Amino acid sequence: MHERTIRVTVDSGVIEGFTADGVHRWRSIPYASPPVGPLRLRAPRPVQPWPGVRYCHGFTYCAPQDRKYTLLGIGKFQPMSEDCLTLNVVAPEKPSDEPLPVMFFIHGGGYILGSSATPIYDGASLARRGCVYVSVNYRLGALGCLELSSLSTPEHPIEDNLFLRDLVMALRWVRDNAAVFGGDPDNVTIFGESAGAHAVATLLATPAAKGLFSHAISESPASGMAGSKTVADSFADDFARLLDATPQDGAAAVMSASPARLVKALDQLMIDGMKSMRGAFPVGPTWDTEFLPRDPLAVMRSGDAHPVPLIVGTNADEGRLFTRFLQLLPTTEPAIEMLLADSDVAVRERITKAYPGYPSPSACVRLGGDFAFGTAAWEIAVAHGQHAPTYVYRYDYAPRTFHLSGLGATHATELFAVFDVYRTRFGSLMTAVADRRSARRVSNDVQNRWRAFSRTGSPGEDWPRYTADERPVMIFDRHSRLEYDPNADRRLAWEGFTLTSS
Repeated sequence: MHERTIRVTVDSGVIEGFTADGVHRWRSIPYASPPVGPLRLRAPRPVQPWPGVRYCHGFTYCAPQDRKYTLLGIGKFQPMSEDCLTLNVVAPEKPSDEPLPVMFFIHGGGYILGSSATPIYDGASLARRGCVYVSVNYRLGALGCLELSSLSTPEHPIEDNLFLRDLVMALRWVRDNAAVFGGDPDNVTIFGESAGAHAVATLLATPAAKGLFSHAISESPASGMAGSKTVADSFADDFARLLDATPQDGAAAVMSASPARLVKALDQLMIDGMKSMRGAFPVGPTWDTEFLPRDPLAVMRSGDAHPVPLIVGTNADEGRLFTRFLQLLPTTEPAIEMLLADSDVAVRERITKAYPGYPSPSACVRLGGDFAFGTAAWEIAVAHGQHAPTYVYRYDYAPRTFHLSGLGATHATELFAVFDVYRTRFGSLMTAVADRRSARRVSNDVQNRWRAFSRTGSPGEDWPRYTADERPVMIFDRHSRLEYDPNADRRLAWEGFTLTSS
């Protein structure tokens, strides 16, 4: 593959990337100062200008996490460091007559893992279709997504919602620099999957993000990941104890602990948190704080969220992935009974009755998937849809190999369509010859709609806005179609359900 270098000047200096396969790429561009040393657990600071040329040919560090999640290829792991506040840009090689829409991707991973360097997130296919693609790293786990501001002391100040502040800083960087890459700073679409989709939904309700994006796409947002300050403070106290400190000494303990120790302690906190069911996951955004004053869903319901067009949806078999990997969801009868233990009998019966065959394994997996993802998408769609154009989908497509493996259209499989993976050599291995045409057709459909949405705020005239009266849902499958309120019985069963604190 013949590569040429390409240089541009951003507001902090000259960066050099490379050109290949019809696109320009710049990797690991810093958008903030490294949050290291005394800047650990502080709001991100502007990036310091550099002299000369900064070489952005390769990926540098991902955020500290369990090493097994940093695998990039056979025997190849991405190095980790707190110096991880970087983003990547992919732009079409051929200049455009007019500024291109910017698509800003936020990776998932439960707020504890993931990296913008993951090969599936490459984004070249989207860029070739006519956009400037940006993918971003943000601080994860205890260093970014665990709310520790209650431990703050004058000696060791700790700010709230660090990962959210990182994302806003990255969006400001895009606003200030998109034009250099041929992008339109006034037409930015934020999109993300899983925790990234949850971050997208949260940004809709984040005051500091106002005006930084024009459209939003939330692919399988997770439920129960935005918590109140009260719940977060109790987790912070427990975290300090896991570091063998008192809450009063917690800030000093967190500041002096190694990233690996923080990862290990958070792992234990999450295991303990699953047992105590406090009404929120230990990691994720925290409201009733300086940076996020109100519960994002309440902000949407009241019409105070940024009124940008939104696409939100889920996959048909969300829960199946979690029976094999990352067993964090209630997809077994004992876990579901624990989840529903504090609900009154009528609520418990209403929910389980919506899943015929419960407690059969398949019914449990469907229930767990709806609890974790379906409920979030349904609530967000109605709340935001009252005040801004909102479009809902369900991704049902799965090649035969996925059905045979028992995964089906599970969590994250829509990413294969969004990022055109089925056209790659890796994608060809996942599809039998009989599925190649349908896989590419679904990929074209999803990408064309995402692209149209990023340009105009509408994913197509044949996809109506979601309303509480009709609830139209675009079903992506071998033959995509529109359905009205699919799985209405399951949606209604969860209405009003909340996790109670114990």
